[in-house]
Amino acid sequence: MEEPCYTCRRRRIRCDQSQSPCVKCATSGYQCFASRPLRWVEGLAIRGKLRGVSLATNSASSAKKAKSRKESDSRDSSLAPATESALSVVRSSEGHVAPSKPLISIPSTIGDFAASNLDAVSRYYLDYYNESICGLFIVYDSDRNPLRALMSLALLDHTLLKSVLALAARHRVNRHCSFHDLTIKASSDQMIANADALRFKYQAIQGIAQALGDATSRNKDTTVASIFLLVFLDLLESGSDRWNVHLEGAKRLMEPSTPDSQAVSRHDSGQTIEDLRNFLASQIYSIETLGGTFVRPKLLSQFNLLEGPQFQETVEQSFLGCPEYLLDAIRYLSARRDTIASSECHDDSTWSYFIQDTMSMIDFIQQFDCSVWASSLPYLGTVPPRGTSSLCTLAQSYKIGALIYGKRVLGALTKEYLPLDDLIQELLATIESLQNNETLYKCILWPIIIAGLECQRQEQRESVRTYMESFWEHTKCVNVINASKIIEDRWQRCDSTEPSHWIFSIGNLGRDWLLI
Repeated sequence: MEEPCYTCRRRRIRCDQSQSPCVKCATSGYQCFASRPLRWVEGLAIRGKLRGVSLATNSASSAKKAKSRKESDSRDSSLAPATESALSVVRSSEGHVAPSKPLISIPSTIGDFAASNLDAVSRYYLDYYNESICGLFIVYDSDRNPLRALMSLALLDHTLLKSVLALAARHRVNRHCSFHDLTIKASSDQMIANADALRFKYQAIQGIAQALGDATSRNKDTTVASIFLLVFLDLLESGSDRWNVHLEGAKRLMEPSTPDSQAVSRHDSGQTIEDLRNFLASQIYSIETLGGTFVRPKLLSQFNLLEGPQFQETVEQSFLGCPEYLLDAIRYLSARRDTIASSECHDDSTWSYFIQDTMSMIDFIQQFDCSVWASSLPYLGTVPPRGTSSLCTLAQSYKIGALIYGKRVLGALTKEYLPLDDLIQELLATIESLQNNETLYKCILWPIIIAGLECQRQEQRESVRTYMESFWEHTKCVNVINASKIIEDRWQRCDSTEPSHWIFSIGNLGRDWLLI
Protein backbone atom coordinates (compact mmCIF):
# COMPACT_ATOMS: atom_id res chain seq x y z
CA MET A 1 0.00 0.00 0.00
CA GLU A 2 1.68 3.21 -1.22
CA GLU A 3 -0.47 5.66 0.75
CA PRO A 4 -2.30 5.47 4.09
CA CYS A 5 -5.77 3.99 3.69
CA TYR A 6 -8.81 6.26 3.74
CA THR A 7 -10.26 4.49 6.80
CA CYS A 8 -7.21 5.17 8.99
CA ARG A 9 -7.07 8.77 7.80
CA ARG A 10 -10.74 9.20 8.66
CA ARG A 11 -10.14 7.64 12.10
CA ARG A 12 -7.15 9.98 12.60
CA ILE A 13 -4.69 7.17 13.29
CA ARG A 14 -1.42 6.22 11.62
CA CYS A 15 -1.92 3.53 8.97
CA ASP A 16 0.72 0.78 8.93
CA GLN A 17 0.50 0.57 5.08
CA SER A 18 1.79 -3.00 5.26
CA GLN A 19 -0.83 -4.67 3.08
CA SER A 20 -4.41 -4.49 1.86
CA PRO A 21 -6.38 -4.44 4.08
CA CYS A 22 -4.05 -2.82 6.59
CA VAL A 23 -3.50 -4.64 9.87
CA LYS A 24 -5.13 -1.91 11.97
CA CYS A 25 -8.39 -2.04 10.02
CA ALA A 26 -8.46 -5.84 9.97
CA THR A 27 -7.85 -6.26 13.69
CA SER A 28 -10.37 -3.56 14.58
CA GLY A 29 -13.09 -4.89 12.29
CA TYR A 30 -13.27 -1.82 10.03
CA GLN A 31 -13.64 -1.85 6.27
CA CYS A 32 -10.31 -0.80 4.80
CA PHE A 33 -10.78 1.62 1.87
CA ALA A 34 -7.81 2.66 -0.23
CA SER A 35 -9.63 5.87 -1.16
CA ARG A 36 -12.89 7.59 -0.34
CA PRO A 37 -15.65 5.14 -1.32
CA LEU A 38 -18.33 6.03 -3.81
CA ARG A 39 -21.75 6.67 -2.37
CA TRP A 40 -24.94 6.03 -4.29
CA VAL A 41 -27.78 8.41 -3.48
CA GLU A 42 -31.27 9.08 -4.73
CA GLY A 43 -31.17 12.51 -6.31
CA LEU A 44 -28.76 14.92 -7.91
CA ALA A 45 -26.83 15.78 -4.75
CA ILE A 46 -26.03 14.55 -1.23
CA ARG A 47 -26.91 17.89 0.38
CA GLY A 48 -28.38 21.27 -0.53
CA LYS A 49 -31.44 22.18 -2.55
CA LEU A 50 -31.00 19.33 -5.01
CA ARG A 51 -30.90 16.66 -2.30
CA GLY A 52 -33.53 14.03 -3.12
CA VAL A 53 -34.42 15.76 -6.40
CA SER A 54 -34.17 13.66 -9.55
CA LEU A 55 -34.73 14.40 -13.20
CA ALA A 56 -38.33 13.94 -14.26
CA THR A 57 -37.36 12.36 -17.53
CA ASN A 58 -36.13 8.79 -17.55
CA SER A 59 -36.22 8.68 -13.71
CA ALA A 60 -38.53 5.69 -13.60
CA SER A 61 -36.59 4.00 -16.37
CA SER A 62 -33.25 4.58 -14.63
CA ALA A 63 -34.54 3.29 -11.31
CA LYS A 64 -35.95 0.24 -13.02
CA LYS A 65 -32.64 -0.47 -14.74
CA ALA A 66 -30.70 0.04 -11.51
CA LYS A 67 -33.00 -2.31 -9.66
CA SER A 68 -32.65 -4.87 -12.44
CA ARG A 69 -28.84 -4.66 -12.30
CA LYS A 70 -28.89 -4.98 -8.51
CA GLU A 71 -31.13 -8.05 -8.62
CA SER A 72 -28.97 -9.57 -11.36
CA ASP A 73 -25.79 -9.04 -9.33
CA SER A 74 -27.51 -10.50 -6.28
CA ARG A 75 -28.48 -13.61 -8.20
CA ASP A 76 -24.95 -13.98 -9.51
CA SER A 77 -23.49 -13.88 -6.01
CA SER A 78 -26.06 -15.87 -4.05
CA LEU A 79 -26.19 -19.57 -3.36
CA ALA A 80 -28.50 -21.74 -5.44
CA PRO A 81 -31.39 -23.55 -3.74
CA ALA A 82 -30.57 -26.77 -1.95
CA THR A 83 -32.53 -28.79 -4.54
CA GLU A 84 -30.03 -27.75 -7.20
CA SER A 85 -26.26 -27.76 -7.27
CA ALA A 86 -24.82 -25.93 -4.25
CA LEU A 87 -23.35 -23.32 -6.55
CA SER A 88 -22.99 -22.94 -10.29
CA VAL A 89 -19.54 -24.37 -10.93
CA VAL A 90 -17.24 -25.41 -13.74
CA ARG A 91 -14.18 -27.62 -13.80
CA SER A 92 -11.00 -25.58 -14.01
CA SER A 93 -7.90 -26.69 -15.86
CA GLU A 94 -6.41 -27.81 -12.53
CA GLY A 95 -9.44 -29.94 -11.67
CA HIS A 96 -10.78 -27.76 -8.85
CA VAL A 97 -14.28 -26.47 -8.39
CA ALA A 98 -14.42 -22.91 -9.65
CA PRO A 99 -17.34 -20.49 -9.92
CA SER A 100 -18.80 -19.90 -13.35
CA LYS A 101 -19.56 -16.30 -12.31
CA PRO A 102 -17.66 -13.96 -10.02
CA LEU A 103 -18.93 -14.19 -6.44
CA ILE A 104 -19.08 -10.83 -4.71
CA SER A 105 -21.07 -11.41 -1.52
CA ILE A 106 -18.00 -11.24 0.72
CA PRO A 107 -18.94 -9.14 3.79
CA SER A 108 -18.28 -5.44 3.32
CA THR A 109 -16.10 -5.36 6.44
CA ILE A 110 -13.40 -7.15 4.47
CA GLY A 111 -13.31 -4.81 1.51
CA ASP A 112 -13.63 -5.95 -2.10
CA PHE A 113 -10.04 -5.16 -2.98
CA ALA A 114 -8.80 -7.17 0.00
CA ALA A 115 -10.30 -10.37 -1.38
CA SER A 116 -9.21 -9.62 -4.93
CA ASN A 117 -5.84 -11.27 -4.31
CA LEU A 118 -7.54 -14.65 -3.81
CA ASP A 119 -7.80 -17.13 -6.65
CA ALA A 120 -11.23 -18.03 -8.01
CA VAL A 121 -11.50 -21.28 -6.05
CA SER A 122 -10.68 -19.59 -2.73
CA ARG A 123 -13.16 -16.77 -3.39
CA TYR A 124 -15.78 -19.37 -4.22
CA TYR A 125 -15.37 -21.22 -0.92
CA LEU A 126 -14.94 -18.04 1.11
CA ASP A 127 -18.30 -16.90 -0.20
CA TYR A 128 -19.75 -20.32 0.60
CA TYR A 129 -18.38 -20.04 4.15
CA ASN A 130 -20.07 -16.66 4.51
CA GLU A 131 -23.41 -17.94 3.24
CA SER A 132 -23.60 -21.45 4.72
CA ILE A 133 -21.09 -21.94 7.55
CA CYS A 134 -21.26 -18.74 9.60
CA GLY A 135 -24.92 -19.26 10.44
CA LEU A 136 -24.58 -23.02 10.93
CA PHE A 137 -22.25 -23.00 13.93
CA ILE A 138 -23.90 -20.11 15.78
CA VAL A 139 -27.32 -19.96 17.45
CA TYR A 140 -28.49 -16.65 15.97
CA ASP A 141 -26.67 -15.15 13.02
CA SER A 142 -26.10 -11.39 13.28
CA ASP A 143 -23.69 -8.63 12.32
CA ARG A 144 -21.77 -9.58 15.49
CA ASN A 145 -21.16 -13.16 14.35
CA PRO A 146 -17.57 -14.02 15.42
CA LEU A 147 -17.27 -16.70 12.74
CA ARG A 148 -17.87 -14.09 10.06
CA ALA A 149 -15.36 -11.78 11.73
CA LEU A 150 -12.76 -14.51 11.12
CA MET A 151 -12.98 -13.85 7.39
CA SER A 152 -11.11 -10.55 7.56
CA LEU A 153 -8.44 -12.18 9.73
CA ALA A 154 -8.21 -15.12 7.32
CA LEU A 155 -7.13 -12.76 4.53
CA LEU A 156 -4.10 -11.89 6.67
CA ASP A 157 -3.30 -15.44 7.79
CA HIS A 158 -2.76 -18.26 5.28
CA THR A 159 -3.35 -21.07 7.80
CA LEU A 160 -6.62 -19.64 9.09
CA LEU A 161 -7.78 -19.14 5.51
CA LYS A 162 -7.16 -22.82 4.73
CA SER A 163 -9.14 -23.90 7.81
CA VAL A 164 -12.03 -21.68 6.70
CA LEU A 165 -11.93 -23.04 3.15
CA ALA A 166 -11.72 -26.65 4.36
CA LEU A 167 -14.92 -26.15 6.38
CA ALA A 168 -16.73 -24.69 3.39
CA ALA A 169 -15.56 -27.37 0.95
CA ARG A 170 -16.48 -30.25 3.28
CA HIS A 171 -19.96 -28.87 3.90
CA ARG A 172 -20.47 -28.51 0.16
CA VAL A 173 -19.56 -32.17 -0.31
CA ASN A 174 -22.05 -33.22 2.37
CA ARG A 175 -24.90 -31.20 0.86
CA HIS A 176 -25.40 -33.82 -1.84
CA CYS A 177 -25.17 -36.86 0.44
CA SER A 178 -28.14 -38.46 2.15
CA PHE A 179 -28.54 -39.61 5.74
CA HIS A 180 -28.42 -43.24 4.58
CA ASP A 181 -25.77 -42.91 1.87
CA LEU A 182 -22.56 -40.88 2.16
CA THR A 183 -21.14 -42.17 -1.11
CA ILE A 184 -19.42 -39.48 -3.16
CA LYS A 185 -20.45 -39.71 -6.80
CA ALA A 186 -17.35 -40.23 -8.95
CA SER A 187 -18.55 -38.31 -11.99
CA SER A 188 -19.84 -35.17 -10.31
CA ASP A 189 -18.56 -31.86 -8.95
CA GLN A 190 -18.89 -33.48 -5.55
CA MET A 191 -15.71 -35.45 -6.23
CA ILE A 192 -13.85 -32.25 -7.09
CA ALA A 193 -15.14 -30.52 -3.97
CA ASN A 194 -14.02 -33.52 -1.90
CA ALA A 195 -10.51 -33.19 -3.32
CA ASP A 196 -10.56 -29.48 -2.49
CA ALA A 197 -11.68 -30.22 1.08
CA LEU A 198 -8.86 -32.72 1.60
CA ARG A 199 -6.31 -30.35 0.09
CA PHE A 200 -7.38 -27.39 2.22
CA LYS A 201 -7.40 -29.54 5.37
CA TYR A 202 -3.89 -30.82 4.63
CA GLN A 203 -2.64 -27.27 4.04
CA ALA A 204 -4.29 -26.06 7.26
CA ILE A 205 -2.70 -28.83 9.33
CA GLN A 206 0.68 -28.19 7.72
CA GLY A 207 0.35 -24.48 8.48
CA ILE A 208 -0.60 -25.17 12.09
CA ALA A 209 2.37 -27.51 12.51
CA GLN A 210 4.72 -24.82 11.20
CA ALA A 211 3.13 -22.16 13.42
CA LEU A 212 3.52 -24.33 16.50
CA GLY A 213 7.22 -24.62 15.74
CA ASP A 214 7.63 -20.85 15.75
CA ALA A 215 7.52 -19.00 19.07
CA THR A 216 5.88 -15.91 17.55
CA SER A 217 3.26 -17.65 15.41
CA ARG A 218 2.41 -20.11 18.17
CA ASN A 219 0.86 -17.41 20.35
CA LYS A 220 -1.15 -15.73 17.59
CA ASP A 221 -4.91 -15.72 18.04
CA THR A 222 -5.31 -16.78 14.42
CA THR A 223 -3.37 -19.97 15.17
CA VAL A 224 -5.79 -20.82 17.99
CA ALA A 225 -8.74 -20.04 15.70
CA SER A 226 -7.29 -22.28 12.97
CA ILE A 227 -7.05 -25.19 15.40
CA PHE A 228 -10.52 -24.50 16.80
CA LEU A 229 -12.11 -24.63 13.34
CA LEU A 230 -10.73 -28.16 12.92
CA VAL A 231 -13.13 -29.20 15.71
CA PHE A 232 -16.05 -27.96 13.60
CA LEU A 233 -14.52 -29.72 10.59
CA ASP A 234 -14.54 -32.96 12.58
CA LEU A 235 -18.30 -32.57 13.12
CA LEU A 236 -18.75 -32.37 9.36
CA GLU A 237 -16.43 -35.30 8.64
CA SER A 238 -17.19 -37.93 11.30
CA GLY A 239 -17.16 -36.70 14.90
CA SER A 240 -14.23 -38.88 15.87
CA ASP A 241 -11.17 -37.60 13.99
CA ARG A 242 -8.98 -36.41 16.88
CA TRP A 243 -11.26 -33.51 17.79
CA ASN A 244 -10.13 -33.90 21.39
CA VAL A 245 -6.50 -33.37 20.35
CA HIS A 246 -7.43 -30.16 18.53
CA LEU A 247 -9.43 -28.99 21.54
CA GLU A 248 -6.57 -29.70 23.96
CA GLY A 249 -4.14 -27.88 21.68
CA ALA A 250 -6.35 -24.80 21.48
CA LYS A 251 -6.76 -24.78 25.27
CA ARG A 252 -3.01 -25.05 25.80
CA LEU A 253 -2.33 -22.09 23.53
CA MET A 254 -4.99 -19.94 25.19
CA GLU A 255 -3.55 -20.33 28.67
CA PRO A 256 -1.33 -17.31 29.51
CA SER A 257 2.33 -18.23 29.98
CA THR A 258 2.82 -15.52 32.62
CA PRO A 259 0.38 -13.78 34.99
CA ASP A 260 0.66 -10.48 33.12
CA SER A 261 0.81 -11.81 29.57
CA GLN A 262 -2.94 -12.01 29.14
CA ALA A 263 -3.49 -8.46 30.40
CA VAL A 264 -0.79 -7.06 28.12
CA SER A 265 -2.15 -8.96 25.14
CA ARG A 266 -5.68 -7.72 25.78
CA HIS A 267 -4.47 -4.14 26.12
CA ASP A 268 -2.72 -4.22 22.75
CA SER A 269 -5.52 -5.93 20.79
CA GLY A 270 -8.48 -4.46 18.96
CA GLN A 271 -12.11 -5.17 19.75
CA THR A 272 -12.36 -7.81 17.02
CA ILE A 273 -9.51 -9.83 18.53
CA GLU A 274 -10.92 -9.37 22.03
CA ASP A 275 -14.33 -10.66 20.91
CA LEU A 276 -12.62 -13.57 19.14
CA ARG A 277 -10.76 -14.60 22.30
CA ASN A 278 -13.93 -14.46 24.37
CA PHE A 279 -15.80 -16.51 21.77
CA LEU A 280 -13.08 -19.16 21.52
CA ALA A 281 -12.77 -19.48 25.31
CA SER A 282 -16.51 -19.79 25.94
CA GLN A 283 -17.08 -22.26 23.09
CA ILE A 284 -14.14 -24.44 24.12
CA TYR A 285 -15.71 -24.57 27.58
CA SER A 286 -19.07 -25.52 26.10
CA ILE A 287 -17.70 -28.18 23.73
CA GLU A 288 -15.52 -29.88 26.32
CA THR A 289 -18.36 -29.87 28.89
CA LEU A 290 -21.06 -31.35 26.66
CA GLY A 291 -18.66 -33.47 24.60
CA GLY A 292 -17.11 -34.84 27.78
CA THR A 293 -20.36 -36.58 28.77
CA PHE A 294 -20.01 -39.12 25.93
CA VAL A 295 -16.28 -39.95 26.12
CA ARG A 296 -13.93 -41.85 28.40
CA PRO A 297 -13.60 -40.40 31.90
CA LYS A 298 -10.85 -37.79 32.20
CA LEU A 299 -10.15 -37.81 28.45
CA LEU A 300 -10.29 -34.01 28.45
CA SER A 301 -8.38 -31.74 30.78
CA GLN A 302 -10.24 -29.09 32.76
CA PHE A 303 -10.28 -25.75 30.96
CA ASN A 304 -9.80 -23.12 33.69
CA LEU A 305 -9.60 -19.98 31.58
CA LEU A 306 -13.15 -19.01 32.57
CA GLU A 307 -12.06 -18.67 36.19
CA GLY A 308 -10.91 -15.18 35.26
CA PRO A 309 -13.26 -12.36 34.19
CA GLN A 310 -16.63 -13.81 33.21
CA PHE A 311 -17.77 -13.33 29.64
CA GLN A 312 -21.18 -11.94 28.77
CA GLU A 313 -23.49 -14.81 27.84
CA THR A 314 -25.12 -14.20 24.45
CA VAL A 315 -26.78 -16.50 21.93
CA GLU A 316 -25.55 -14.35 19.03
CA GLN A 317 -22.03 -15.47 19.92
CA SER A 318 -22.70 -19.03 21.05
CA PHE A 319 -22.34 -22.33 19.19
CA LEU A 320 -25.03 -24.32 21.02
CA GLY A 321 -26.90 -21.90 23.29
CA CYS A 322 -26.74 -24.11 26.38
CA PRO A 323 -27.08 -21.86 29.47
CA GLU A 324 -23.80 -21.42 31.33
CA TYR A 325 -25.51 -22.39 34.59
CA LEU A 326 -26.38 -25.80 33.16
CA LEU A 327 -22.89 -26.20 31.69
CA ASP A 328 -21.39 -25.74 35.15
CA ALA A 329 -23.81 -28.33 36.57
CA ILE A 330 -23.06 -30.86 33.82
CA ARG A 331 -19.36 -30.29 34.37
CA TYR A 332 -19.76 -31.14 38.06
CA LEU A 333 -21.75 -34.29 37.26
CA SER A 334 -19.05 -35.48 34.86
CA ALA A 335 -16.47 -35.01 37.61
CA ARG A 336 -18.55 -37.27 39.87
CA ARG A 337 -18.83 -39.84 37.08
CA ASP A 338 -15.05 -39.79 36.67
CA THR A 339 -14.67 -40.36 40.41
CA ILE A 340 -16.85 -43.46 40.23
CA ALA A 341 -14.91 -44.81 37.24
CA SER A 342 -11.52 -44.29 38.86
CA SER A 343 -9.76 -47.03 40.78
CA GLU A 344 -9.31 -44.75 43.79
CA CYS A 345 -10.81 -46.10 47.00
CA HIS A 346 -13.12 -43.96 49.16
CA ASP A 347 -14.61 -44.64 52.57
CA ASP A 348 -18.35 -44.70 53.28
CA SER A 349 -18.45 -41.11 54.54
CA THR A 350 -16.88 -39.86 51.30
CA TRP A 351 -19.40 -41.78 49.21
CA SER A 352 -22.23 -40.36 51.30
CA TYR A 353 -20.88 -36.88 50.66
CA PHE A 354 -20.75 -37.57 46.90
CA ILE A 355 -24.35 -38.80 46.95
CA GLN A 356 -25.67 -35.82 48.91
CA ASP A 357 -23.72 -33.39 46.77
CA THR A 358 -25.02 -34.95 43.55
CA MET A 359 -28.60 -34.83 44.83
CA SER A 360 -28.12 -31.14 45.65
CA MET A 361 -26.82 -30.47 42.14
CA ILE A 362 -29.84 -32.21 40.63
CA ASP A 363 -32.07 -29.97 42.76
CA PHE A 364 -30.19 -26.90 41.50
CA ILE A 365 -30.79 -28.00 37.91
CA GLN A 366 -34.48 -28.57 38.67
CA GLN A 367 -34.78 -25.03 40.05
CA PHE A 368 -33.23 -23.40 36.98
CA ASP A 369 -35.80 -21.06 35.39
CA CYS A 370 -35.48 -21.25 31.60
CA SER A 371 -37.88 -18.38 30.93
CA VAL A 372 -35.96 -16.00 33.21
CA TRP A 373 -32.71 -17.00 31.49
CA ALA A 374 -34.15 -16.46 28.01
CA SER A 375 -35.69 -13.07 28.82
CA SER A 376 -32.57 -11.74 30.57
CA LEU A 377 -30.10 -12.41 27.75
CA PRO A 378 -28.52 -9.26 26.26
CA TYR A 379 -29.78 -8.32 22.81
CA LEU A 380 -27.18 -7.84 20.07
CA GLY A 381 -29.43 -6.72 17.26
CA THR A 382 -30.46 -10.07 15.80
CA VAL A 383 -32.41 -9.84 12.56
CA PRO A 384 -35.11 -11.09 12.65
CA PRO A 385 -35.68 -10.56 16.39
CA ARG A 386 -35.26 -13.77 18.37
CA GLY A 387 -38.19 -15.34 20.19
CA THR A 388 -37.95 -15.61 23.97
CA SER A 389 -40.31 -18.59 24.08
CA SER A 390 -38.19 -20.51 21.56
CA LEU A 391 -35.02 -19.80 23.54
CA CYS A 392 -36.82 -20.97 26.66
CA THR A 393 -37.63 -24.25 24.90
CA LEU A 394 -33.99 -24.62 23.81
CA ALA A 395 -32.84 -24.16 27.40
CA GLN A 396 -35.52 -26.58 28.56
CA SER A 397 -34.14 -29.32 26.31
CA TYR A 398 -30.71 -28.92 27.89
CA LYS A 399 -32.21 -28.73 31.38
CA ILE A 400 -34.09 -32.02 30.99
CA GLY A 401 -31.04 -33.64 29.41
CA ALA A 402 -28.92 -32.48 32.35
CA LEU A 403 -31.49 -33.88 34.82
CA ILE A 404 -31.40 -37.27 33.11
CA TYR A 405 -27.61 -37.24 33.06
CA GLY A 406 -27.53 -36.26 36.74
CA LYS A 407 -29.93 -39.01 37.77
CA ARG A 408 -27.86 -41.59 35.91
CA VAL A 409 -24.74 -40.41 37.76
CA LEU A 410 -26.68 -40.56 41.03
CA GLY A 411 -27.85 -44.07 40.18
CA ALA A 412 -24.25 -45.14 39.61
CA LEU A 413 -23.33 -43.76 43.03
CA THR A 414 -26.22 -45.56 44.77
CA LYS A 415 -25.91 -48.66 42.53
CA GLU A 416 -29.48 -48.28 41.26
CA TYR A 417 -31.02 -47.96 37.80
CA LEU A 418 -33.72 -45.34 38.31
CA PRO A 419 -36.84 -45.29 36.05
CA LEU A 420 -36.99 -41.99 34.15
CA ASP A 421 -39.95 -42.50 31.81
CA ASP A 422 -41.60 -39.16 32.61
CA LEU A 423 -38.41 -37.17 32.00
CA ILE A 424 -37.72 -39.03 28.75
CA GLN A 425 -41.22 -38.34 27.44
CA GLU A 426 -40.92 -34.67 28.43
CA LEU A 427 -37.58 -34.40 26.62
CA LEU A 428 -38.99 -35.98 23.46
CA ALA A 429 -41.91 -33.53 23.51
CA THR A 430 -39.51 -30.60 23.92
CA ILE A 431 -37.40 -31.76 20.97
CA GLU A 432 -40.56 -32.21 18.90
CA SER A 433 -41.59 -28.61 19.57
CA LEU A 434 -38.28 -27.37 18.12
CA GLN A 435 -38.31 -29.53 15.01
CA ASN A 436 -39.76 -26.81 12.79
CA ASN A 437 -37.44 -24.12 14.17
CA GLU A 438 -34.55 -24.24 11.71
CA THR A 439 -32.53 -21.70 13.70
CA LEU A 440 -32.54 -23.57 17.02
CA TYR A 441 -32.93 -27.19 15.93
CA LYS A 442 -29.31 -27.28 14.76
CA CYS A 443 -28.27 -26.72 18.40
CA ILE A 444 -29.92 -29.70 20.11
CA LEU A 445 -28.02 -32.84 19.12
CA TRP A 446 -26.87 -33.33 22.73
CA PRO A 447 -30.46 -33.55 24.09
CA ILE A 448 -31.41 -35.80 21.16
CA ILE A 449 -28.55 -38.19 22.01
CA ILE A 450 -29.61 -38.24 25.68
CA ALA A 451 -33.16 -39.13 24.62
CA GLY A 452 -31.91 -41.81 22.24
CA LEU A 453 -29.73 -43.47 24.86
CA GLU A 454 -32.66 -43.64 27.27
CA CYS A 455 -35.78 -44.50 25.26
CA GLN A 456 -37.07 -48.07 25.48
CA ARG A 457 -40.40 -48.07 23.62
CA GLN A 458 -40.54 -48.56 19.87
CA GLU A 459 -42.55 -45.38 19.19
CA GLN A 460 -39.99 -43.36 21.14
CA ARG A 461 -37.18 -44.86 19.08
CA GLU A 462 -38.97 -44.01 15.84
CA SER A 463 -39.23 -40.42 17.02
CA VAL A 464 -35.49 -40.31 17.76
CA ARG A 465 -34.73 -41.68 14.28
CA THR A 466 -36.84 -38.90 12.79
CA TYR A 467 -35.12 -36.27 14.92
CA MET A 468 -31.68 -37.43 13.82
CA GLU A 469 -32.58 -37.38 10.15
CA SER A 470 -33.99 -33.89 10.59
CA PHE A 471 -30.79 -32.80 12.31
CA TRP A 472 -28.81 -34.08 9.32
CA GLU A 473 -30.99 -32.12 6.91
CA HIS A 474 -30.46 -28.97 8.98
CA THR A 475 -26.69 -29.27 9.44
CA LYS A 476 -25.10 -31.89 7.12
CA CYS A 477 -22.83 -32.88 10.02
CA VAL A 478 -21.76 -36.52 9.67
CA ASN A 479 -21.39 -36.94 13.43
CA VAL A 480 -25.18 -37.32 13.71
CA ILE A 481 -25.07 -40.29 11.31
CA ASN A 482 -22.46 -42.00 13.46
CA ALA A 483 -24.46 -41.09 16.57
CA SER A 484 -27.46 -42.84 15.04
CA LYS A 485 -25.42 -46.02 14.54
CA ILE A 486 -24.18 -45.91 18.14
CA ILE A 487 -27.72 -45.56 19.48
CA GLU A 488 -29.07 -48.33 17.23
CA ASP A 489 -26.38 -50.67 18.58
CA ARG A 490 -27.32 -49.75 22.15
CA TRP A 491 -30.98 -50.48 21.45
CA GLN A 492 -30.09 -53.95 20.18
CA ARG A 493 -28.03 -54.68 23.28
CA CYS A 494 -30.71 -53.34 25.64
CA ASP A 495 -33.35 -55.54 23.99
CA SER A 496 -31.32 -58.66 24.77
CA THR A 497 -29.87 -57.73 28.16
CA GLU A 498 -30.65 -55.59 31.18
CA PRO A 499 -30.17 -51.82 30.68
CA SER A 500 -26.69 -50.63 31.62
CA HIS A 501 -25.27 -47.29 32.70
CA TRP A 502 -24.52 -45.64 29.36
CA ILE A 503 -22.57 -42.88 31.15
CA PHE A 504 -19.70 -45.39 31.29
CA SER A 505 -20.26 -47.68 28.30
CA ILE A 506 -20.59 -44.98 25.64
CA GLY A 507 -17.00 -43.91 26.25
CA ASN A 508 -15.69 -47.42 25.57
CA LEU A 509 -16.66 -47.79 21.92
CA GLY A 510 -13.09 -47.76 20.62
CA ARG A 511 -13.30 -44.16 19.40
CA ASP A 512 -13.87 -40.84 21.13
CA TRP A 513 -17.03 -39.36 19.64
CA LEU A 514 -18.04 -35.70 19.68
CA LEU A 515 -21.83 -35.96 19.76
CA ILE A 516 -22.98 -32.35 20.07
